[in-house]
Amino acid sequence: MTPSPNEPGGPAVSSSWTAAWELLLPAASAPARTRGGALQAALRDAVRSGRLAPGTRLPSTRDLAADLGVSRGLVTEAYEQLTAEGYLRSGRGAGTWVGGAVRAARPRVRDLAPRSPGARADFVPGTPDLSLFPRAAWAAAQRAVLAELPHEELGYPDPRGLPRLRTALAELLARRRGVVADPERIVVVSGVTQATALIGLALHARGVRSVGVESPGSPQHDDVYASAGVTTVPLPLDEEGPAMGPLRSSGVRAVVTTPAHQFPTGIACSARRRAELLDWARSVDGFVLEDDYDGDFRYDRAPVGALQGLDPDRVAYTGSVSKSLAPGLRLGWLLVPEPLADEVVARKRTTDLGHPALDQAVFARFVEHGDYDRQLRRCGRAYRERRDVLVAALAEHFPGAAVSGIAAGLHVIVTLPERYGPEQRFLARMAGAGVAVRLLSHYTHARAGGGEESSGVPHARGGHGEEPPGAPHVRAGRGEEPSDAPHARAGHGREPADAHSTHARGGRGGEPSGAGDSPPARAARGDEPSGVRLVLGYAHVPPARIRSGVRLMAQAAAR
Repeated sequence: MTPSPNEPGGPAVSSSWTAAWELLLPAASAPARTRGGALQAALRDAVRSGRLAPGTRLPSTRDLAADLGVSRGLVTEAYEQLTAEGYLRSGRGAGTWVGGAVRAARPRVRDLAPRSPGARADFVPGTPDLSLFPRAAWAAAQRAVLAELPHEELGYPDPRGLPRLRTALAELLARRRGVVADPERIVVVSGVTQATALIGLALHARGVRSVGVESPGSPQHDDVYASAGVTTVPLPLDEEGPAMGPLRSSGVRAVVTTPAHQFPTGIACSARRRAELLDWARSVDGFVLEDDYDGDFRYDRAPVGALQGLDPDRVAYTGSVSKSLAPGLRLGWLLVPEPLADEVVARKRTTDLGHPALDQAVFARFVEHGDYDRQLRRCGRAYRERRDVLVAALAEHFPGAAVSGIAAGLHVIVTLPERYGPEQRFLARMAGAGVAVRLLSHYTHARAGGGEESSGVPHARGGHGEEPPGAPHVRAGRGEEPSDAPHARAGHGREPADAHSTHARGGRGGEPSGAGDSPPARAARGDEPSGVRLVLGYAHVPPARIRSGVRLMAQAAAR
C-alpha cells in the first residue's frame, strides 16, 4: 500500500499516510447510507489539515477498500469526487496523489469581540450593565411574536424597517426625546455605527468630503467616515458645546455632535449654542448629525429634548438600544433629513437588504407593551445609584478631586489634584495595581494636536452625555463642595452630599448658570493646574465594586 521510494513523494508517503490513516477508520464504521459521504469528508479533512501532504500517493482503491472493510466502489467514488474538487490528482496507470492546490489550514476560532481587560477594578467607560438585560420579558416577547407573526413578514423587509417598528419608534422618540418622528423617515439600523456609515455615504453622494467631529469625542468616527470616503475634521468645544468660531472657519458642511450629553466631557449644549448650530447648518446648506447615545439617562431633572425637534430637515438623529438593553442586539434607529432620505434608504438596501425582521418584530412588541419604558426606568435607577456611590467614594479617597459633567449618562469626568500626576505615571501605577482607567486625553483626535487647543479656543471634551455649559461641579473632598452648589446631605434615604455634581437649576430650559466654570474648561484655559483628568465609567460596576475599586485606585496612587 505504501509507494516505493522511487515514486514521486515516496520518502514522505509512509509517515503522511500513517498520520492520516486513523481519520478514515470512523468513516468505515459509519451507517451504510452515510458511509460514502463520511469517507469523502474524512479524506477531504485529511488533505485540508495537512495530515496528507501534497505529493502523497494514496493506496489503490482495491487496497484501501480491503483495509477499511468497505466496497471498492465506495472508495472509487470518493477518489473520483475529490479529484473533481481538486483535492486529489490521478493519471492513467500512475495512481492517485494528493494535489498541490490545497494549502494546509490551521483550524482555529478566534473571538475578536471587545472584552473587559480582566482588571481587579474596571472603570473604562462605554459599557452598560449587561446583567440588567430583561431576559424574561424579552423571551415573552419572542414567544408572542413567533406565535403571531404572519409568514410573509419573514421575507425581505422594507430596508427602512418593519412599519410596525417604525410606528412604535416614532411614538416612543416623540414622547421621550421630543423629536419630530415621521415613520417614513425612520430607518432601523444595526446600531449607531451603521447609521454613521449610511450618513457618510449619503453625504459623499452629495459631494461632501469632510465632516466635523468633536474633539475630544468618540474615537470611532474617523474610521467609519473614512470607509465612506469622508475625512473628519477635529473641532474643539467651549463651555456651551462645539465652538462656533472653529466650526465656521473649518469649511465643513456637516458636524457630528452630542448635544444632550457630550462624550466624554459630560457637557450639554446650551439653548443659545443649539440655535447657533442650526443657523450655521442653514447658512452652509449643511447638516448636524446628532448622536443621542444616552439621552434617556438624566438623574437630576427631566432629560433635555433632542436637537432634531427644532429642525428635522437639518438634523440627522441617531440612537440605539446599546446602553439601555445590550449592544449585542445590534439594533438602532436613524431619523433622516428629507434631503438625505432617498440616498440613505438606497444605501441601506444595498448594504444588507434590511435589518432582521424577527428582531424588529420582537422589539416592536417590547416597545408597544411598555416593556422598554420599564427597562429604561430600571436602568436609570441603577445607574443613578452607581453614580452617587462613585462620587461619594471619590470624595472619601481623593480629597480635592473635582467631579464634573452633568448628572447623566454612564460616566463622569474627574480631575485629580496635581500631586497625583503626571498622568503617565498615574496610569502606570493603575496598571500595576490592576485598575483599568482612561485619561480624558485618550479621546482627543490626533489631528487636534494631541490634546492642545486648536484655533485658540478652549475645549472640554466629554463622553456621550448631556451637560449644560458651565454646570457647577463638586469638590470631591470632605466638606469641600462649592458653597453655592445645591446638594442633598448624605443620610438615611438621601443622596450623598455630592451625588449630583450639577443639581443647580436655573435659566430657561433648566440650564445651570455659571457657564465656563467646569473643571475641564478652566484647566483648558490655564486657570488652574490640570492634574490628572480621567473618564470613569460606572454603569457596568456594582456599587460594592465601585467602592472597593476606588479604594484600590487610591492605594495605588499613593505609592
